[in-house]
Amino acid sequence: MKSEHVVVIGAGIVGAASAIWLRRAGFDVTLLDKGTPGMGASYGNGCILASASVVPVTGPGLLSKSPAYLADPNFPLFLRWSYLPKLVPWLVKYMSHANEADTRRISRGLSTIVGDSLEQHQALTSGTSAAKWVQESSYSFAYADKAAFDADSFGWQLRKEAGFVPEVIEDRAVREAEPILSPNVGLLAVLKNHGFILNPSSYVQDLVKVLEELGGTFRQAEVKDFELNGGQVAAVDTSQGRIHCDKVVVSSGVWSKPLMQKLGLHVPLESERGYHIVFKEPSQRPRNPMMLAAGKFVATAMDQGLRCAGIVEFGGLTEKRSKAPLKLLHKKVAEFFPELTYDSHEEWLGYRPAPTDSLPLVGELSSSGVYAAFGHHHIGLTGGPKTGRLVAEMIAGNHSNHDMTPFAPSRFAAKK
Repeated sequence: MKSEHVVVIGAGIVGAASAIWLRRAGFDVTLLDKGTPGMGASYGNGCILASASVVPVTGPGLLSKSPAYLADPNFPLFLRWSYLPKLVPWLVKYMSHANEADTRRISRGLSTIVGDSLEQHQALTSGTSAAKWVQESSYSFAYADKAAFDADSFGWQLRKEAGFVPEVIEDRAVREAEPILSPNVGLLAVLKNHGFILNPSSYVQDLVKVLEELGGTFRQAEVKDFELNGGQVAAVDTSQGRIHCDKVVVSSGVWSKPLMQKLGLHVPLESERGYHIVFKEPSQRPRNPMMLAAGKFVATAMDQGLRCAGIVEFGGLTEKRSKAPLKLLHKKVAEFFPELTYDSHEEWLGYRPAPTDSLPLVGELSSSGVYAAFGHHHIGLTGGPKTGRLVAEMIAGNHSNHDMTPFAPSRFAAKK
């Protein structure tokens, strides 16, 4: 019997993982990307396998606090005001989830995708050339003091419900654990059994090589449209010609939205513009990845230097970087790491795919043979391998032990 041919669109971490798990399940696999693998959102993340990232941005009280956040030049939330009229419909739906009931529901969904991240990355890469990029570590949250930590109690309650309880270190012990930190940091909440990726883009590129070693194919091509036959996908039309297939996985991040529209699904998805700075040849490095809670950025020692990533900006897909977010990130890094020196630095802007309910789309569109695997907001690197595995199981007809209802693309289908 001829094996089915699956086309995977998008060679970031989600697409690469999907393609590998599908190939391991016996499918013929073609992975497509209009650019170089691993150079989109998968390139610019904070490198952390953040299994405890189960607290969505839209927590209770966000609606009332947002105007003050936007007005505060020291708070890491920015908006390109010229984009606001286009953003409003998405923003209204996004903010509608800023309540306790929805936050808890979203948190449970996120836990399914990210809760065992380290183990999923290890399973994906075991025995391959890509395994060298996956590092085990702790993950620390840095606070000014116990009061600041206690003020974040709702988030820690959600993490506890997901199985993550921190070891709390205070006062002088903080500097003993992380000498790089400013004396203004008086508490670390340390989570064990996490990890990080030494170089995310090289990692994804090695995963694509693993796919090819398994007999899969990578082609650089841009997908233009789908050919359906009787409501089921039969081919994809690309910049390099038509590719016939039996199934398709759409995992192209924020660029998945226009592809879904061609299939009649209008996903309320916006680009959350994310920034990072890599400090080359740094004089100090954190011993473990950390989240600087007051600065809302993460810091990770990776093979290119010290990467500090964070800042939220809404403003569409324009490639023009805003000065204020990068200026604030530089300022916050200097505050938290006052003795840090470095030879040079590299600044980056990328696009996180943000659905209105902060949960990725994972599953089949009706009975079309087209599967969504995108919309991971802040958890793409963390949740990529688990998502790829779940999609491969769906296509193979294997029943998952997880409730996939929260991720169903049909939740955005027009009500009839």
